[in-house]
Amino acid sequence: MTKDVRLAEILLVEDNEGDIELTREAFDEAKFRNNLHIAEDGDIALDYLFKRNGYEDAIKPDIILLDLNLPSTDGKEVLEKIKADVSLKRIPVIVLTSSNADKDIVESYDLHANCYIVKPINAIKFIDVVKSVENFWVDIVCLPTN
Repeated sequence: MTKDVRLAEILLVEDNEGDIELTREAFDEAKFRNNLHIAEDGDIALDYLFKRNGYEDAIKPDIILLDLNLPSTDGKEVLEKIKADVSLKRIPVIVLTSSNADKDIVESYDLHANCYIVKPINAIKFIDVVKSVENFWVDIVCLPTN
């Protein structure tokens, strides 16, 4: 069985402009076929996902990269709302955050995060992590179609 080749829709929920740019750079370097959408806080992410407040035409993402430390609605609350919604709960949510606190890791998995990755401080390692995430979740894993 061959995997259909199509653009992966990826929603990055991240408020740090530097991390947004590093993620874009990693995707460009990896040359994977994707559309990267950015939500710079938890409220925007929820508006995007629930298609409201100007995001009525938003494309449902195949994968969500979610920071926990966000202004407005934090990442854990965003994760909880995603996994509680019947139309969104199957979307893999990769927590990509600076926190390595056991409490955050446990709470994220309790809220049904698909994986938890601590952002490397080094820019080159950060790019490598993003490439690895994309390689695994876009190129290897079979995702449900919307």
